[in-house]
Amino acid sequence: MFELPAALLSWFYGITGGYTTAIALIAVVVMAITTPLTLKSTRGMLEMQKLAPEMRKLQNEYRSDRQKLNEEMMKLYQDHKVNPMASCLPIVAQMPVFIIMFRVLRGLTYSPRGAALPVSQSVWEVFGNSAEAADPGFIPRYLSVDSALFQSLFGRHDMPSLGLDLSLSAAEAVAEGFTTGIWYVLLVVLLGALYFGQQRMVAARASISPTMSAGQQKLMQYLPVAFAVFQIFFLAALVVYYVFQTLLRILQQAYITRAFYGHDEALGRQAQRAGEAAREEAKKSGEATGFLAQAKRDLTGGASGDSSGGKQPAKKPTDKKSAGAEPAKKPVTSKRVTPPKNRPTPSSGAKGRPTPSRKDAQAKRATPKSKRSRPASSKKKS
Repeated sequence: MFELPAALLSWFYGITGGYTTAIALIAVVVMAITTPLTLKSTRGMLEMQKLAPEMRKLQNEYRSDRQKLNEEMMKLYQDHKVNPMASCLPIVAQMPVFIIMFRVLRGLTYSPRGAALPVSQSVWEVFGNSAEAADPGFIPRYLSVDSALFQSLFGRHDMPSLGLDLSLSAAEAVAEGFTTGIWYVLLVVLLGALYFGQQRMVAARASISPTMSAGQQKLMQYLPVAFAVFQIFFLAALVVYYVFQTLLRILQQAYITRAFYGHDEALGRQAQRAGEAAREEAKKSGEATGFLAQAKRDLTGGASGDSSGGKQPAKKPTDKKSAGAEPAKKPVTSKRVTPPKNRPTPSSGAKGRPTPSRKDAQAKRATPKSKRSRPASSKKKS
């Protein structure tokens, strides 16, 4: 994954003999690979915007039936041969390219530290150098040991080009001295200005999108400039690569503007008119037209849960008699479990004679046996 771009970079260095020129040529190759994907993504995005009025009608018609809405949306995409995932291709493709180039360019000035230092000293000895050196210098990664680029950087402590050391970052250069670091800072400032110019060209066409407000356009315009501030911690070689890549992106955006927005019947102009129609339809129905509202509708399929446009049904009035009548009170039941004193415990349907109270027992003892009444069962037997 990393060896192929590193070999191509080394081949460019063998032809030109300069680090900056080789980095510029590798940026051209990367842009040549990603530009067709960017053009296809732009075309797919504009074709989706052309369908905005019809999509709005479907959302209003099948608001309460999400499954039916998804079926009709897919049918609409198939009829117009539109791929809703086409706009994601550049993002998916450029992220691996960004990571690969970041690793390759950082690997050019790799200098082992810590636990990796003994390994680097062993490699240093293999090439016939002294093992006593505490810092053997650069050991470029992902390059063939017999390549011209590897031989030019192996064992060095700098990467000189155009009067700068491309192995230093702007923060490290400023730490060495202001006069040395000012040129690295200006290089980062140049990159930020190029980012601003590129996003300004994109923001000029942002009115094409019916889902982007003025505040969101400003955010997209200044966010890459804020990203450029973090470049002060990147190697100057990486900053040089991003400068050339941004210059090529500006040319790419100029071509997109001319190709897709050059005349009234261009795809971009048609998308603009369709977007305005969809926005007016959304205003009439009282729906939000912002970027977040549109993203929410896309995720939920435009369904809001009912056919009344999200309004909850009014509650039915209750009957006055039933409303004014108080609920019947429940009978109060005693929570007492222990039976009161001097009272016989209820038998609860159990067999046997009831337990006499204390007074009954005393009266029974005071009565002579002759006067005591016999139970009815004994009289019957006799």
